[in-house]
Amino acid sequence: MPLALIHARYQLLETMRIPIAVVGSAFFPAASMIFFVVPFAGNDPTTATVATASMVTFAVMNANIFQYGIGVAEDRAQPWDPYTRTLPAGSLPRFAGRILAGLVLTAISLIPVVVIAAVATEATITPAAFATAAGTVLLVSVPFTLLGLAIGYSLPSKAAIVVAQIVFFPLAFGGGLLFGPGNSPGFIETIAPFLPTRGAVELMWAAVSDFPVRPLSLGMLVAWIVALGALASWAYRRDEGLRYS
Repeated sequence: MPLALIHARYQLLETMRIPIAVVGSAFFPAASMIFFVVPFAGNDPTTATVATASMVTFAVMNANIFQYGIGVAEDRAQPWDPYTRTLPAGSLPRFAGRILAGLVLTAISLIPVVVIAAVATEATITPAAFATAAGTVLLVSVPFTLLGLAIGYSLPSKAAIVVAQIVFFPLAFGGGLLFGPGNSPGFIETIAPFLPTRGAVELMWAAVSDFPVRPLSLGMLVAWIVALGALASWAYRRDEGLRYS
């Protein structure tokens, strides 16, 4: 754990030295709150609360896909990464440090969303629901972390940037993150339950309201976690074999 914390600190310092990298992960969710939630749902407490939960999911997805997908790919291109993977401590402390740093950066990206919801909308939440939502954030970050790692370990940095962008927007739109419960267009409602974003956002909706999570969405979310976990593991082992065998 001490080594993991050192690696996490290094990762955070490396990111903080380029402030736009931090601002960028928080910008799109905050902008979506300002342009889509505040003017159209801000005056209704229930709608504003559920819409904020959608933007929280959007922020979690954005932060994890891009910071792992692009960050890992860029690190693999640097000489420091292969050097640390040859050290006696192994790759686990650095990997754990990357996850810890990612959680911190994800939390930072959520701050503007929560602040905008608090000061510019009628969204309300109890302390118990807030705690539940915080725990749910950790859960729903899992599939997007795995997706980011799969991209980062399987592609060079230039390709990873493109693939992360291509994957992100269809998942966000197709999962119904930009619409309230039951308000998505018909074709979105048809495909949404089969995407990981839908299961994730339904868990967030359930955490802050009485929205019932559909078994299909939850089951597909679990299936996506298993599949993405296998893909990320394969990509890591493949990278290890290609570069160090």
